Order: sequence, then structure tokens, then C-alpha cells
Amino acid sequence: MVNDTINKSERIESLLYQKPNSSIAGFPLRLTLYNLAKENADSLYYDWLNRKPNRRKNLAKILSNKQVDRLSESFIVSGMSNFLKKTGEAPVLIDPKKVENSKRRLKTYYENNGFFNVTIDSKIDSIGKRKGKVTYSINSGAQFKLDTITTEIKTPVLDSLYNLIENESLLKSGDPYNLNNLNLERERITKYFRNSGAYKFQVNNIRYTVYDIKNPNHKLNTVVKIENQSVKKGDTTVTVPFKLYKINSVNIFTKNLSEKEVNRINDSVSYKDFTIYSDGKLNYKPKALTNTIFINKGDYFSDLNKNLTTRSINNLQTFKSQTIEYVEDPEDENGLIANVYLLPRKKYTWAPFVDFTHSNIQDFGITGGMSFTWRNIFKRAEIFQISAKGNIGSSRDLANPNNTFFNISEYGGDAKLTFPRIFFPINTTSIIRKEMLPTTQMSFGLTNQKNIGLDKENFTAIINYNWRPKDDTSMRLDLFNTQFIRNLNADNYFNVYRSSYNRLNDLSHIYFTNPGPGDFDEQGNLTFDGADNFIEDVVTGQTILSPNDTDYKSIRSIAERKVRLTENNLIVSSNFTFSKNTQNGILDNTFYAFRAKIESAGNVSSIIARQVNEPLSDNGNRTLFGIEYAQYVKSEFDYTKHWGFRKKQSFAVRTFAGIAIPYGNANSIPFSRSYFAGGSNDNRGWQAYSLGPGSSGGINDFNEANFKLAFSAEYRFNFFGDLYGALFADAGNIWNVFDNVEDEKYTFNGFQSLQDIALGTGIGFRYDFSFFVFRIDLGYKTYNPGKEMSERWFRDLNLSRTVLNFGINYPF
Repeated sequence: MVNDTINKSERIESLLYQKPNSSIAGFPLRLTLYNLAKENADSLYYDWLNRKPNRRKNLAKILSNKQVDRLSESFIVSGMSNFLKKTGEAPVLIDPKKVENSKRRLKTYYENNGFFNVTIDSKIDSIGKRKGKVTYSINSGAQFKLDTITTEIKTPVLDSLYNLIENESLLKSGDPYNLNNLNLERERITKYFRNSGAYKFQVNNIRYTVYDIKNPNHKLNTVVKIENQSVKKGDTTVTVPFKLYKINSVNIFTKNLSEKEVNRINDSVSYKDFTIYSDGKLNYKPKALTNTIFINKGDYFSDLNKNLTTRSINNLQTFKSQTIEYVEDPEDENGLIANVYLLPRKKYTWAPFVDFTHSNIQDFGITGGMSFTWRNIFKRAEIFQISAKGNIGSSRDLANPNNTFFNISEYGGDAKLTFPRIFFPINTTSIIRKEMLPTTQMSFGLTNQKNIGLDKENFTAIINYNWRPKDDTSMRLDLFNTQFIRNLNADNYFNVYRSSYNRLNDLSHIYFTNPGPGDFDEQGNLTFDGADNFIEDVVTGQTILSPNDTDYKSIRSIAERKVRLTENNLIVSSNFTFSKNTQNGILDNTFYAFRAKIESAGNVSSIIARQVNEPLSDNGNRTLFGIEYAQYVKSEFDYTKHWGFRKKQSFAVRTFAGIAIPYGNANSIPFSRSYFAGGSNDNRGWQAYSLGPGSSGGINDFNEANFKLAFSAEYRFNFFGDLYGALFADAGNIWNVFDNVEDEKYTFNGFQSLQDIALGTGIGFRYDFSFFVFRIDLGYKTYNPGKEMSERWFRDLNLSRTVLNFGINYPF
């Protein structure tokens, strides 16, 4: 009770030393589990064993005397009780000493918030058999507020510095007294002083004098006091004014790793205002080291510059450790010498790895490989990495006529070169400053994969730039992002996309009136070659179907899809990505993250194609290396917001919108750049690739489109221990827009198409292993746009239609 009003705020409850047993919806589940356990289960076992003289003897005939004794430690005898005790929660007993400690803590909390006349009483009552409650009655009294705020600063240079930031003070006249604000103001002043040269200034050099001016309005006068610096001279302590220190010299020490680890300075280089020392031949170009140092000769001492230097050196990923120390210059009482000590990592490293994976397509996979790293390759802290990897996996979604468990495989290699700067012909330092920690990456990769049955070969070449304007903001520019995709097993198409084949097979018995030898097998089903011949007969008008017939459109759609998914792709694009994440450490559960991306493909390809003038494709489009190049513009927006609540509860939402518009040399988007819906990280009421487009009902094996909207909300809570639960709702769909698809069931046709947004709801379970979270989500189709309007709501909410999703870590 606070001022005769019940108060159950989390902040107040967190101050109590004793809290009731936890409960779920009012039921004390963990306490119940604990009470089910037997006390001294092993002793009860021996009591039972010795109750009859022949019981041990008879058991020993079946087992042995040793095994009879071991039964006392078995799961049946004591293991279950031990499990229940560990999982459960012991009863919370009322302790008068803890009640008194809670009262003292509550009093301190209210006094720290300006309630200096607070009184706190407690009462212990019985509320039933072996149950009790503790009531804390708090009379807060009036809250004191700040009135006049003055300063007493003994050091003149600090007084001048304070005057520059006085208007930004966190202490305002009329605000309630708050100890936390006083501490934050001390930290603010200290930070500014230390970034302005006050090398020896510490936060405890600031004190407050707060006194009651004895008026009925409960006003407080506050004095910010900053005394002079205390120094020892012999056996006495005297006070002297603080001084502002400047950097007189900066020394960089690098240590060449050797077996004996002997640090002997036998090489030094002077570069600009820096001196670089090495215990052997210097292995770095001087500029590579000085570019990471923000401590400059002639500048005032600054913690900010020191921290920037630490971050910049760590960003190189070249040094194992770094230490920055300041030494007072013996020749200048107001000067400092900055020494930066760098311990390099090994120049060469080799790392094999094995990993177990799960994705929307791959239910289970094993990945293995190795990587080789060569640091400081050009003596400017560059890093060269080459790697090779292989993967085998299993997928239930793919065609698998031989019922092989590992029906997915992939192998390939990558090479990546990283520069700790913007590598560009034009100087960009005026736009992207070095404190933004810019890097340039050039990477090349080749993979050969057997995943969706078409067995793809993929070559990539990327040049990108990364920098961080702020701690919570990052930017990435892909100057060139080239991807070449070649299908190695296009003849296997109908074995993969079984729904397309089954549809053709059914229609062929009606319309394929002139089949040739080998078009049907012995069972009367279309062969794969026969499926292609049937499509050709329909499209060329050799059947009774006309272009206006529904079946004709269906067959033509299958044909167009086959051509699209088996064609080779050449994508040469550029893109820019902006990311912002306000999360402050892994314990921060109130934050937001935003990502925006824009991509353009085909413009460079178009310029080159016009110059080389290769023959046009069968579709009349321009080609490069005999392949139609992709041309499109694409943009994406992704926003996630998390709110943290009391007792390990949180609420999170995610909004996503993406669109890719083909133009010029293309009338569709490559499969690798299109969108899909469903799966463990999307709409969990549907399996991956099974939702949409639009109201089509997901009739294809792999449904994709070029426009996507998605929204998810999830309430997360703790069951007990490391087991968490979640209630979620996922909404969204994909559509075709501005491409070659014309069927209104597939396309987005304005606001009326928003009725095609699917809704999946369900419950999830998560177990936190500290280094990762294992997740199981049970999803249900709450609103299914693939059905008739009258059958869309709540028709799939039953256990037999549960969509089971497994995942690692949270979906968003």
C-alpha cells in the first residue's frame, strides 16, 4: 500500500527481499512440481527394502546386492524427485529479518526520489492453512523539489568549461529531487572535462550540497561543488588547481611475435607526428598504423579520442590486444606522452569447422570446411581469406523418389580481401571520415549445389564498402554485386515441381490427342519429355484448346514458370543498405531496429551489351555471354520494435515491405531475387514457399512473387528457468505486380488485394541455452486467402492441421 493505494509496480516489487512463489495464470506450477517430489527418496527406498526380511534377498537373486543399492540412485527411486525439485520452486517462507531489510530498502528508494519524510510499516497476516502475506504500508509524504541551483568551482579553467555546458544541465529548477539525476549530471560534467584536457579529473571530484530552505513548498537549494585537486607532497596532502593537459608526443610500439617473445626495440620510424617502434623489422606501412590513431600531437587529452582509437584498432582484426597509456612529460608540466602498445595476431591462421544447420528449405544439414587467413598481406593491415566448404542435408519438401535421407548437397569456395579503408580512386575522407571505421571488401565465390533438384552452379563477385556514422548505425554500399547462376539439371524440373507435373499429367489425358513414342510410360503417365511435348502442342495450337480456355492458360502458366526457373541468370547490380539498431547490450529488451535497402540491376549490363552487340535471345532480349541479363529496381524496408516488461516478459513486432520491379531487358524477377512467404521466420501458419501469391492458394511447389507485405507480433514470457513461451500472430502475403503475370488471383490490384493478406497464429516454446535459443512454433491458418471468401476464417484451427516450425534463436 502506497498512500492507502495498492501498488504492484515492478520497480517497487523488485526492492523486496522476499517475493511469492511464481505462478502461471495464477497457478503456482513450479511450487506444485516441487511439492510432488519426495523428501529423502533414497531413505524411503531403504525403509521399504528392509520392511520385509526377504525383500533384499529376493531382489538380489534377480539383480545383485550392488545393483540393489544402486536402485536408490536410479531415476525411478530418486531421480524423479530430484528432477521435480530442480525444475520446481521451493516454498517461500516468511522471514521477519527479510521483511525488515525490505523496509530499509524501500525507505532508501523513496528518499532517493525526494520523499525525505517517508514512513514504512509492515504487517504479517495469515490467509489460510500454512499461508501468509506481508503488507507494506508506505506513507510517502510530500516530494521535495529543486529550487535554486548554484556552483562552487575552485579551479578557474574548469569553471570556464562548465559555463559552456551549463545550459545542458540535467538538474532543472522545479524538478523533483532524484539521486539518479544527480549522478548522471556528475557523469556528464566529468565526461566533458576529461574530453577537454582534464586528465586527472574524476567523477568523485564532484559533490553536492543539498539543503532544505524550510518553506511549505518543500523546496531544496542545490550547490554543485568542485574542489581543487588533492595531491601528496611528502607526508602531507595539499590542494592545487586542476590543469588541462595537451598531448606532446604519440609513440606506437609493435611487437613481432617470436618463440622467445623478447621485446627489444631495434627499429623506429617517424611518420608525421608519430614515432613507431618495433622489436624487429617493422612489418607495417606507417600510415596503416597512424590511420587508426585518433590521439594527435597538440590536442588536449580526451577519453573520446582514446576510445575511438581502441575501436579503430579492434576493427582492424589484426592485433590480438592493444594498450594505451599516458605518461606525464617530465619536460612539460602540462604535457602528456601517449604510448600505444600493439600485440599482433598470428600472420597466418587455419581453421577447420563443422556446423549443424536448419533453414526454410533444409530441415537438417551438416556443413564442414576450412578457412585460411593471411593478415597484413600488403603491410597495410589488409586481410586475405580463402575458404572451402561442403554441405549435405535433408529436406522433406523436395522430390526424393529413392527416399534418400541426405538429398541436398553443396560445395564451393570463397576468396575475400578486406581493406581497413575506402579503396577507391577518389579520396572520400571528407564524406566518410576515418572515425566511421570504413572498410572495403572484395569477394569472389563459386558454389555447386544440389538443393531444389535443378542443381545450380553459382558464381559471385562483390565489391562493397561498409562504415558506421554512429555507434547504432551502419551503412553498406555494394558497388558491384555480380551473380551468375547456371542450372546443371534442368531436365529434372518436373521431378521437383510435382504439382505442375501432376496438373499436366491430368490434362494430357484430355487434350494430348497426338502423342508420340515415349510421351507416356507403361502406367499411362506422362514422361518428362512427354510433358514438354504436350506443352509445345498446346502453345503452338495443335490441340483443341484455345488461348481463352482456362486449361490453356494453366498449361501456358506452367510452361512460362518452367522456362523462368530453368533459365540461367546473369545479375549485375548495385545496392545501398542503411541499418540502425538501438539495442544496448544483450540484456536490453526495449529497442528498435530498422533496415532499408535499394538495389538496381542491369544498367551496367545494358551498356556493355550494346557495345558487344551479341545476338538477341529467342524472346528478343539482349544477352551477355549468351544469357539474358536481369534488369530491375528493388527496395525493402524492415522495422522491428521490442518492448520489455516485468518478470521476463516482452512484446515484439516486425513490419516488412519489399518490391522488385522489372524493366528494360526483363519482364520478371530472377528466382533468387524474388520473395516467398511462410516458414519459421515468416508466416508460421504456412510452410516455406506455400503461401500465395495473392489468393491463388499456393498451388505451386515453390510459390514466389516480386511484391511482399508482412507483419508479425509476438508476446514472449517465461514459464520457468530457461523455458520460455510465446503467443504470436503473423500476417502477410506475396503478389505479382508490374511483371508478366496477369492472373488477378496472383497480382496486386490496389486496396482490394489487401483482403488477400493471410493471418497465421499460434503458440511457441523456446529454450535458452545461453549461446543460442532453440525454438518450436505451432502455427495455424487463422485466415486463409487461398479459399473461398466464406471459408477463409478459422477453418484450419485444429490440431490435425498444425504447422510445426523449428528454428534457432528468435524469429525477429
